[in-house]
Amino acid sequence: MASTVARRRRFAPPAPTGKPVFPFDAIVGQDETKLALLIAAVDQSVGGVLVFGDRGTGKSTAVRALAALLPPMEVVSGCRFGCDPAKPARDCAHCRGLSSPPSQTVPVPVVDLPLGATEDRVAGALDIERALAEGVKAFEPGLLARAHRGFLYIDEVNLLEDHLVDLLLDVAASGENVVEREGISIRHPARFVLIGSGNPEEGELRPQLLDRFGLSVEVRTPTDLPTRVEVVRRRDSFEHDPEGFVDRWHRAAQATRKKILAARRLLPRITVPDATVENAARLCLALGTDGLRGELTLIRAARALAALEGDREVTLAHLRRIAAPALRHRLRRNPLDEAVATTRVERALTEVFGA
Repeated sequence: MASTVARRRRFAPPAPTGKPVFPFDAIVGQDETKLALLIAAVDQSVGGVLVFGDRGTGKSTAVRALAALLPPMEVVSGCRFGCDPAKPARDCAHCRGLSSPPSQTVPVPVVDLPLGATEDRVAGALDIERALAEGVKAFEPGLLARAHRGFLYIDEVNLLEDHLVDLLLDVAASGENVVEREGISIRHPARFVLIGSGNPEEGELRPQLLDRFGLSVEVRTPTDLPTRVEVVRRRDSFEHDPEGFVDRWHRAAQATRKKILAARRLLPRITVPDATVENAARLCLALGTDGLRGELTLIRAARALAALEGDREVTLAHLRRIAAPALRHRLRRNPLDEAVATTRVERALTEVFGA
């Protein structure tokens, strides 16, 4: 028995902090959040996840649990930006020109962006004195560089300062970070999945940043007694014996990790029939969403969902399951309709496709 436990711990993924992390599969009452995070882990092009809800509902717990669950990734050895050895970034000074770069395996980065972070800490800092004296572009990478090919997590994202919001919007749109000081310019790849959480009572998110999140999920305090009891029981058990609790959920974590890997392999082979694309467009037309990002996100998320479920084709059933997270934050405000966004999406699904 002891050898089995030791073997499990040896193969368990290390937590970013070095401490045991509450297992992803042990989280109760956050099915929509967990599904959205898994979709983002399968296909980063979905565009990230925004988790809004009540205080004390475990929003950050779910994000950090995903970090411990993700399969490791291959990076170019010695590259400060974690470039993919299969296709090194052309704008990376270290990897440029390397035909067969050496590689190593590292955990997928999940980087916290603190609300009080300076722009230099986020984007990186240039040593101007050394650059002028020695002619060397001395650059200290920031959080955006660390998050490349991984996840950038912002707790209380609705309280983020405007200048950092503008910086994130620029990087999210271009996929690269540009740092310019005193006529000196450095650029590096910065493609990451943006994960944000917050409490809507503390303020709304700027529309420009809100639109950058592919999926938006709502977390509410459980109202039924059995769910509340199970949440408290599991959390108390974890705090009493973290390593033992993680060990008990080891098999579930391994199964979920394999599911993510299988979905990533299947994703390129999944077909999206024209009828499904038309259904996505019909739904967005009925809801009056701005632009075409709603349809694109809906299709991408439905494809990732199909991959997670082992299906080879995206169907209406996949669209229905992912419609609310993909579209609820893209609706225009209607003074004549005071219904919450989720209700409006569910009503449109029924009107367009039937019960």
